[in-house]
Amino acid sequence: MRPSAARVAVAAVASFVALAACSSSSKSSTTTSTRAPDTTGSTTSPTSASGSSASPSWATYHGDAARTGRATSGPGPAVRRVWSSPTLDGGVYAEPLVAGGMVIAATERDSVYALAADTGAVRWRAQLGRPVSGSSLPCGNIDPSGITSTPVIDTARGIVFVVAFLQPAHHELVALDLATGAVRFRTPIDPSGADPKVEQQRAALALDGDQVLVPFGGLFGDCGSYHGYLVSAGADGSGVHASYQVPAPQAAAIWAPPGPVLASNGDIFVSTGNATGQPGSPDLSDSVLRLSPQLQLVGSFTPSNRLALSRADLDLGSLAPALLDGNRIFQAGKEGVGYLLDGDHLSGSAALHQEKICGGGGAYGGTAYAPPLLFVPCRSGLVALTTTPTGFSVAWRSPGFNAGPPVVGGATVWTVDIDAGVLYAFDATSGAPQSHTSVGSVEHFATPTLVGNRILVATQHGIDAYAG
Repeated sequence: MRPSAARVAVAAVASFVALAACSSSSKSSTTTSTRAPDTTGSTTSPTSASGSSASPSWATYHGDAARTGRATSGPGPAVRRVWSSPTLDGGVYAEPLVAGGMVIAATERDSVYALAADTGAVRWRAQLGRPVSGSSLPCGNIDPSGITSTPVIDTARGIVFVVAFLQPAHHELVALDLATGAVRFRTPIDPSGADPKVEQQRAALALDGDQVLVPFGGLFGDCGSYHGYLVSAGADGSGVHASYQVPAPQAAAIWAPPGPVLASNGDIFVSTGNATGQPGSPDLSDSVLRLSPQLQLVGSFTPSNRLALSRADLDLGSLAPALLDGNRIFQAGKEGVGYLLDGDHLSGSAALHQEKICGGGGAYGGTAYAPPLLFVPCRSGLVALTTTPTGFSVAWRSPGFNAGPPVVGGATVWTVDIDAGVLYAFDATSGAPQSHTSVGSVEHFATPTLVGNRILVATQHGIDAYAG
C-alpha cells in the first residue's frame, strides 16, 4: 500500500520567505485538448524544441533511463530563487522535465504546461480532459486525480508522453508536440481486464527504444482487486504492444515514483509492493523483477521474509531499483533494509549483501548515484552508501528529516524535506550540510531537477527555479 500522499503543511521557519507566485492568465478548459501559446511568452523554434544540444535537457525522471539523478555540474550550494511560475491549476506530483528551452510540468487537473526555462513564463498549456473526482473512487487520497506520474520526453521526435486519468475513469497515453502542445495522438492504456478505478498510474513513464513503458499499481488504501502491471505502447501511436501482470493473486503494485529502470541492453528493472501475504510459492510481490523489452520475465529476487513484509504492509517496492556499475542492483523498501543484488543473475532470495540502512520509516522514491556513492532517501534522513561489487557500507548520514528522492550535481547532493518543504544541499563526499532553503509545501515524493546552473522544485502551487 502506498503511504499517504496528502498535502502537508510547511514547518515554521524563522527565515522563511513567501513565494511570489502570480496567477495564471489562462482559464481551465475541460473540452479542448490543446491551448494556444500564452501571451507571456512565445513558443520555441522547431530546432530548439526538438532537443537540440543548444539547450540542456532533463527529459525523464532523474535525468536518464537508469534514473541516476546525476548531473555533471549544478548550481552552487547557496541558492536563491530566480523565478516562480504562474500558479498552475492543480497539484504537481511529477518531477519537472526540461527540453528545448522549456520546463514541462503536469498537474492533477490533467493539464500539461510548458514554461520558458529562463523566466518561468507559460509558453503553452494542454488541457487533456476532466480529472477524476476522489469521491468517485473507492479509496485513495489524491483529489482530483489526473496526471500523477512523471512524463517522458522523446527529444528526437519532439514529443512529450504523458498518462492522464480522465472521466469516465480511464487512463490515456497522450503524445504532445513539444514545441506547441498540440496532440499528436492519444490512445487507451489501461491493462486489459483491469478496473481503472482501483489502478493508479503513479510511477514515471520510460522510453525504451520505440516503446513507452507505463506502470500501474493501486490506490492508497489497497481497495479493490488491483494488480501490478507494466504496459508498453508504441511511441508512434500504434497502441499497446505488450502487458506484464505481476502474478500475485492481488496487489503487488509497481508504484515507486521513478518507474522502470533500464539497463543498457533495454532490459527493465522494477520493484513491487505488498500483496495479501498468503503462504506458498513466491508470487513476485515485494520483489525485484527483470523483464525483457518484450515484457517477458528474465529474473526475480524475493527476500525470504516476503510474507512478513506483505502482512505488515512493508513494501519492498516503495523505492525503485538502483542500477549500479557492474550491473549490480540496490534495493530497499519500507523495512529500511538494503539489498545488493547481481542484476545478471536474479534468482530466489539470494543477495550479495544486505544490511539495515534506514532508521524508522524506511526508504521511499528513488536514489541518486555518483559512483561509488549511492544516495538513499530515508524517512529518517538522507543516507550515503559507498558501494562495491560485493557490498556497501554507510559513508555518512544527514540529520533527521523526511528525505525526498535526491539528485547530485558536481560535488553537491540535493534533497527536499517532504514534510517541512525545505531544499537541503549536502557535500556529496563528506555529508557536510551546505545550505537549506524554504521552498513551500510540496507533494509526495517531490524530487528536484538539475539543469545547467539551475535547480527546479515542484510545489503545490507551481514550479520554482533556484540558482547559485
